[in-house]
Amino acid sequence: MSRVETLIGDMTLAEKLGQLTMTASSYAVTGPVIAGDSTESIRDGTLGNLLNMVGADHVFEMQRLAVEGSRLGIPLLIGLDIIHGHRTLFPVPLAEAALFDPEAWTLTAREAAAEGAADGLAMTFAPMLDVSRDPRWGRGVESFGEDPWLGVRMAEAKIRGFQGADLAAAGSLAACAKHFCAYGPVTAGREYAAVDVSERSLQEVHLPPFAAAIAAGVATVMPSFTDLAGVPMTANIPLLRGWLRAEHGFDGVIVSDYNAIAELINHGVAADLVEAATLALKAGVDIDMMSDAYRRGLPPALERGLVTMSEIDAAVRRVLTLKEQLGLFEDPYRRGAKAESPVAVANRRQIARSVGARAIVMLKNENNALPLSRPVRQLAVIGPLADACAEMGGAWGAAQKAEDHVTVVAGFRAALPKVEILHSAGVAIQSKDTKGIQRALDVCTQADEILLCVGEGAYMSGEAASRAQLGLPGEQRAFAEAVFDHAKALGKRVIVVLFSGRPLVVPWLFEKADAVLAAWFLGSEAGNALADVVTGRVSPSGRTPITWPRAVGQIPIFFGQRPSGRPFNPQDHFTSKYLDVSNEPLFHFGHGLTYGRFALSNLRVTPERVTESDTIEVRVAVTNEGARAAEETVFLFTHDKVASVTRPLLELKGFGKIALGPGETGTVTLRLRATDLRFPGLDLQPVFEPGEVEILAGPCADRARLLVQSVRLFA
Repeated sequence: MSRVETLIGDMTLAEKLGQLTMTASSYAVTGPVIAGDSTESIRDGTLGNLLNMVGADHVFEMQRLAVEGSRLGIPLLIGLDIIHGHRTLFPVPLAEAALFDPEAWTLTAREAAAEGAADGLAMTFAPMLDVSRDPRWGRGVESFGEDPWLGVRMAEAKIRGFQGADLAAAGSLAACAKHFCAYGPVTAGREYAAVDVSERSLQEVHLPPFAAAIAAGVATVMPSFTDLAGVPMTANIPLLRGWLRAEHGFDGVIVSDYNAIAELINHGVAADLVEAATLALKAGVDIDMMSDAYRRGLPPALERGLVTMSEIDAAVRRVLTLKEQLGLFEDPYRRGAKAESPVAVANRRQIARSVGARAIVMLKNENNALPLSRPVRQLAVIGPLADACAEMGGAWGAAQKAEDHVTVVAGFRAALPKVEILHSAGVAIQSKDTKGIQRALDVCTQADEILLCVGEGAYMSGEAASRAQLGLPGEQRAFAEAVFDHAKALGKRVIVVLFSGRPLVVPWLFEKADAVLAAWFLGSEAGNALADVVTGRVSPSGRTPITWPRAVGQIPIFFGQRPSGRPFNPQDHFTSKYLDVSNEPLFHFGHGLTYGRFALSNLRVTPERVTESDTIEVRVAVTNEGARAAEETVFLFTHDKVASVTRPLLELKGFGKIALGPGETGTVTLRLRATDLRFPGLDLQPVFEPGEVEILAGPCADRARLLVQSVRLFA
């Protein structure tokens, strides 16, 4: 008999429910602190999993209580939200998506896993695979943006990085695909609100990244807080037991979100904790995080015949199997047993700097304001985010120390030691106090160039951080307008560094600034990464992974919309349009400028007659007509012109990159399997329909800038 089965046979009901319970923990001067519980629960075997404990010494203390102090010696599973780094922070996921580089996505996850595991952790609650098409929703900062195909690539890369080749290795973490599923399209962009999307949207947009995660071997899955068409995900039998387990073969652990099982009562589908626990267990949720519903609710549910012992055992079996796969039974102290070398830590910081620079999206660069090229003796680095180390990391800072982050001011002082860096905050991020504006204008008067750092604070995006107004908070607009007016009077340029966890709707700022860099939140090396780009050491290469609206009223806005029977026609009033704003976004998905100037030509697609077994090869000539070396990204889209079901105007199917020096020409080659042109038909089953399909390639999702060639599909 296996270890797992032997343990299940020896366990009491209380010990089994302990394995199905996860509780938050921390460490104070007096010792470990466990939310609503005590360390005695670990000793008596009624608590088997912890989250939020940091530090190998603290983790080992807890692990010893379980392994050496409990009756059965079952090790703890201890996890943390390692979303974009642990102690060293990389760019937030939305920023990292802007790289369009799966190898880099894998690398940062691998580094984050190694750093988290060195602290004794065995699990991360990442990656978040929710499609985000509404910038009002704060958790878009944790996402890959708006496109499901991109989400598939991100899922594959992140799980490969977190889990590595061997889940039991000292540097590997169990990944958690969350939030299953369709958490992004919450009503009105409001966190935790209800979700109601069509079955087609569910199948085509929201489920594919999770299917990819399962195929990649993800160890755990977390259902979302929200309901879907009236059924809370924590109790959703058709999706959890049906789609996830039966249809896609997921046999790993399903862990609830924080207090989500108890919140089934608030959803109105359970009268009490007994019913809530019953619903979650029957849906296939294995670990109850923070609601204590299983320990309190399942014993009476078992007595009343609402659940069976075999259902409880099945959940316990999956939890114990995960602990076995992680190598916790063989060596519960493997992770964190060896401190990382200073060389490894320093190398990780260099990776954070490189990835940070590549995540920056240059949205505007009027008259070559960037990179800084003319002699600069004094540089004004102003604004509330110019010297704010705590804001550089963004939401979900894990075990970060804010003082370890490099601010913009610090980055430029290091990069330009012979230049005097003048600083003034001007205003605070959200304050109404404007008394500091004049001081900042005086600094601008002294400077040769002006770098204006404005935007959101780090925790104005993330969980529970939805915003109805997407402008600059506080008095930042008044401050920025004053800087623009003052600079214009002085004949000076203003370069804006825009920090945010979402697209901000600030068209006035883009109109007045000479250059704008979307800095998102770049992590520990933010200031150095920005200095690398602004000074020209690195050519910007980031591309926005989410459509940038010009007005809040356009939201949700995304490139994969379906056509209308009355498409916009400026000569016809009765067509799809707004009366007061253009249909077009301010910046299309994939937009991003470089220090080069690229021209794409000579699109070649072969074969032109395609069967389902074929691979389509797409070749595009790319020329750098600019004066500087740079990297271009070429996106591959398709459009099925006539189908049994209306298809999106553009569907992303690939991307490629090419680095070219001034005057150089190269070729980007992309391949597309004909099977990738299948889509859910009228009955939502995959179909490959004969007909004409457009193959489009270009620098972004602006159809006017795409090269087009059609192929014909044959059954």
